Amino acid sequence: MPDKQNTPPITASPKGRILSTEDDPDTRDLLHLLLKLEGFEVLYADNADEALSLASTSHFDLYLLDNWVPGLAGEDLCRKLRQFDQTTPILFYSGAGNESDKDGAIAAGAQGYVVKPANPDELTSQIHALIG
Repeated sequence: MPDKQNTPPITASPKGRILSTEDDPDTRDLLHLLLKLEGFEVLYADNADEALSLASTSHFDLYLLDNWVPGLAGEDLCRKLRQFDQTTPILFYSGAGNESDKDGAIAAGAQGYVVKPANPDELTSQIHALIG
């Protein structure tokens, strides 16, 4: 029987890795807490160039995009992500709530759109639906 003192601790692996382009510090802190409590690992990009660099060099299970990303509109960032990654789900989480904003995001390659501020359950259920 193995000695339990020498057994490495069991740590929960994340449910998924998320790349977020949230640039508002308060919203970023809330997202981080919410998604960490849900078991996700979240990395943040401060601008579109950083998001593209991270996405092209690391694996993510979901891209969580704001419609207003420093350096590039969210739809344009979505299109650029789709140029080299056609499979990772993209979910917009944005204060832009017009139907044209939602339609534009979907046309650019996103699978979903949640308008800020949203009920935390709405956002996490969308993420779970996309990641599986």
